[in-house]
Amino acid sequence: MKHLFVLLAIATGLFLISKVCFSQKGKDSKPSIQNTMNTINQKDHVVYFAGGCFWGTEHFFKQVRGVTATEVGYANGNLQHPSYAQVSTGTSGFAETVKVNFDPELVDLKLLVDLFFKTIDPTSLNKQGNDIGTQYRTGIYYTNADDAAVIKEQIAALASQYNSKIVVEIEPLQNYYNAEAYHQKYLDKNPGGYCHISPDLFKLARNANPEKAKSDVKNTYKKADKETLKKELTPLQYDVTQNNATERAFDNAYNDEFREGIYVDITTGEPLFVSTDKFESGCGWPSFSKPISDSLIEEHSDNSYGMRRTEVRSKTGDAHLGHVFDDGPADKGGLRYCINSASLRFIPKDKMKAQGYEKYLPLLVKK
Repeated sequence: MKHLFVLLAIATGLFLISKVCFSQKGKDSKPSIQNTMNTINQKDHVVYFAGGCFWGTEHFFKQVRGVTATEVGYANGNLQHPSYAQVSTGTSGFAETVKVNFDPELVDLKLLVDLFFKTIDPTSLNKQGNDIGTQYRTGIYYTNADDAAVIKEQIAALASQYNSKIVVEIEPLQNYYNAEAYHQKYLDKNPGGYCHISPDLFKLARNANPEKAKSDVKNTYKKADKETLKKELTPLQYDVTQNNATERAFDNAYNDEFREGIYVDITTGEPLFVSTDKFESGCGWPSFSKPISDSLIEEHSDNSYGMRRTEVRSKTGDAHLGHVFDDGPADKGGLRYCINSASLRFIPKDKMKAQGYEKYLPLLVKK
């Protein structure tokens, strides 16, 4: 079932080459074993969930509060740098897998395992929904021995709810390669795409870990009303962020800005991007390989001007930022966040501490 959607996605992608931002294509489309995600919490944990088709599993986990980033890829196989075509044969040993970064101070690993079980039939071997094959087997792969104990304990407790044998693999991560760019955030870009997970479960994931009330909240970013924004922003900044306008290519504040620092939402001050993820794309607008965290942005289908694109908005400020494309550098994950300078405010590294962004300084260390 999913193979048909993949073929349609590829065909559509080849047809829709024209975009608002123009840039050079990435030189290598092969996935990389390198971690392509950034998080703001240095204590984040990582766990890998194989739950059948990774499109739905990724979309499910990104809804959970405390999950800081998600990525789809291939885990525990017997090839180097596998392609989707190789994995789909069922002979590569790889399982379609979702890499989940999470903040253990915000969400408990036991809850993630419990939620995972709601998306699968844990008694079904090599089959979930309409997808059949070893690449669709279920599993939880870990890199931390302490996490392994928690996972096994939670699954033992869940097993009592089933009459048949649980066939979910619980193994250390042997290898992992991120999948091709068109697989990343697939259901965000294709809301009607195939998914073996019920939409009701996405809502369950969003409500599974509600934020606790806090008496003293620091560093809270809030959106001002439109009248206040009209006074605080320039006409161009207001038009871009509130009316989805696009500034002129090459004639904007940050296209040629490559100093170390952080880029924040012009409407709220919330950090969105860092200089270590900025690259020269040639499109005329600031380009980033990823945001600081997936939880800071929202993506929406945009069919305006006769094109099919994916709009990027700030989650807290609901400000129009730009668009995301899948023609970014392969070694940086294959994505290009093409962002209007007018949506951002740049804070140089030497001023970040004074302006309250000291905790983000570790993100500027190049890896």
